[in-house]
Amino acid sequence: MAYVGSTGRLYSFGLGGNGQLGSNGTKNCNSPTTVEGPFVPFAGNSGLEEEQCYVVQSITAGGDQAFALACKLQGAPKPLDFREAPQHRQILCLSNEIIDTWSQIPSGAKLSPDVSRDIHKVFSSAACLNGSFLHSNHFYCNSRNPGVDIGEARAAFYRLGQTVNKDVLQMIYKSMTETLLKALPQSPPDIEALRLYLLLPLLHFFDQGTCAQFVEVPGHLGCRLTKLEGAAGKIIEIWLSHEVYRDLYHRLLHAYKHIAVMVITKLRTVDTVEAVSLQGDLNYSLKVLERLNRVNSQHDIVPHEHFYISEINGTVDIKRDYLMWLQQTRGYNNLPAVRGLHDIYFCSFPFVFDAQAKTELLQTDAFLQMQLAVEEVQARNFQSLFLPIDPVNPYLVLIVSRENLVQDTLNQLMKQASADLKKPLKVIFIGEEAIDAGGLKKEFFLLIIREVMDPKFGMFRHYEETQSVWFHDRSFEESSMFFLIGVLCGLAIYNSTIIDLHFPLALYKKLMKRNVTLDDLKQMEPDVGRGLEQLLCYSGDDFEDVFCLNFTIACEYYGSIETVELIKDGNNITVTKENREEYVNAYVEHVLNKSVQNQFDAFGTGFHKVCGGKVLELFHPKELMAMVCGNENYDWDELEKNVEYKGVYHKNHPTIQMFWEVFHQMTLEEKKKFLLFLTGCDKIPILGMKALKMYIQPTMGGDSFLPAAHTCFNLLDLPMYKSREVLRIKLMQAIENTSGFGLV
Repeated sequence: MAYVGSTGRLYSFGLGGNGQLGSNGTKNCNSPTTVEGPFVPFAGNSGLEEEQCYVVQSITAGGDQAFALACKLQGAPKPLDFREAPQHRQILCLSNEIIDTWSQIPSGAKLSPDVSRDIHKVFSSAACLNGSFLHSNHFYCNSRNPGVDIGEARAAFYRLGQTVNKDVLQMIYKSMTETLLKALPQSPPDIEALRLYLLLPLLHFFDQGTCAQFVEVPGHLGCRLTKLEGAAGKIIEIWLSHEVYRDLYHRLLHAYKHIAVMVITKLRTVDTVEAVSLQGDLNYSLKVLERLNRVNSQHDIVPHEHFYISEINGTVDIKRDYLMWLQQTRGYNNLPAVRGLHDIYFCSFPFVFDAQAKTELLQTDAFLQMQLAVEEVQARNFQSLFLPIDPVNPYLVLIVSRENLVQDTLNQLMKQASADLKKPLKVIFIGEEAIDAGGLKKEFFLLIIREVMDPKFGMFRHYEETQSVWFHDRSFEESSMFFLIGVLCGLAIYNSTIIDLHFPLALYKKLMKRNVTLDDLKQMEPDVGRGLEQLLCYSGDDFEDVFCLNFTIACEYYGSIETVELIKDGNNITVTKENREEYVNAYVEHVLNKSVQNQFDAFGTGFHKVCGGKVLELFHPKELMAMVCGNENYDWDELEKNVEYKGVYHKNHPTIQMFWEVFHQMTLEEKKKFLLFLTGCDKIPILGMKALKMYIQPTMGGDSFLPAAHTCFNLLDLPMYKSREVLRIKLMQAIENTSGFGLV
């Protein structure tokens, strides 16, 4: 039932099984139909005689019944306007006026019955909170618009948190924990019922300094948040990804990470019984962080390192946790629980592991895989005592020549089973008596990576601007060469060796079966990426005249340009405003996926032959990238602290003091060149500078000789120069003229 006061018209619609007001029919009516009658607007002017005119005073509808109350025009009161609900008929919602009233109550003053009643009514009712701090457009509440004025709510809750009357805050806390939060449903009836999940984290209970003291509020809310089903949970994630709610996202991240840290820290000192009681707090905090991490992985709100919980190291038995997680995910759960946390495996929340923990996980998996391989070897060797079976080496031994390094390596790796590739690597260079104590292995990786990346093979496209490489879609090399590079990457990870491989992040996302995007293409080809972004953002009506594009791409193949269609018949399909997003997606798909599918498949097969398994699921693509080729989290002071001096050198030796004075005055690029000169790579291990051990030893020659680097051992031969200026000139000459590896 609907009444339009300006025209005096009455409309009815809906179920008509028992008849419809103003109609003799019994059919259902989806569209409003005019109810015939002598109804006129309150102002009159209908043309009818006044005695025959009626003014509708109110309408009522429910179920399949509808009523209209009307009276004669003469002396009729003004009709009730339900568009403006009277204050006494509205639910009590929070407002600036109410919060200012509460926050100004003096310290120690007793709360009046009215104030106590209102506080309890608002903070024990989801409806009251969902109706608070609404935008004028809140009627259009959807996944893009919650309808909440988050700025006004944030300011109001801040003032409320500053109140000096503790009874106000205690009443809010009690109402929420005893009534509101326990009654929140897993399946809310409507999208508008989700607004309180945006409002409640703005309360002072979620401040870093107080969330531990009032842990029940974030605790109960976290439990409800993690249990939201289906569309409700997805809508919350969409809301949290919006730019306007980034502050809210950060509050949730800090609060639940703080609770997780608090619980993990307590686990160091409590017994098993108390550890079990803490399990609930740890469980919901990790699950909320898991939801936030899922949002972050899609929208890059914060660096993934912000989820790290370093307190895990030294508190949680990471090796045992990983082994138990492996058994649990494979359907076996027969190991005893660790400290009573029998339902929680931190490996189910790998985003909380920092570089140290991830490295320990990888080493654990490597040890497990290698141990299985060694045990298999030992079993075969034992059988060989009784049966004619050749004994097998517990190491992966590569016997190669420097003259034919690539082919020798490829021939031997192609014959190895997956289990053999997980054994510790030993390298023997033909004709050399050196024993591989780690240095030969590093030299092997340096030499072979330099060889296979040589442009003479034509396996990769080189992008000078970003110093990165990508698969060449018209390479003349067989897939076995790409397989070899994939195996080498896996071997480098399992043998804790950084290699100078300049693949972009897109490679590691593909290895982990994650989608690549325009941002990944932009990282490799910034100019192309910016051009495609401009195409997507162009708002002019002359789009086709400005860009003049069709669904093709111009590719350079060995000096000649060739046009390649991105989709079928793409040469005849013009890029327009309507299909430009499809064009950009097709462009990215072609460059990063479609055109190099065979090359990547061969590379991925080689990589997963070494690194396949559950442990790979625990890494972020950026972490996997850092495991292969290091990162750029430089700490030059840490490098200096971690140096070991040989011979007459020590940290107070005049030459050493001059060296560090010169080094710390270098630019960042010059320091990176020094790392390349010293180690063969300008990046550092994932664990940081503390994992990079540098050695400096004196050498003969004085001012006429340059410093020399033994890259296999991170060893610097530093002559005793007479002055700082001479040292600076000689050092710069050495690092500027190195070929990239500087092997001695």
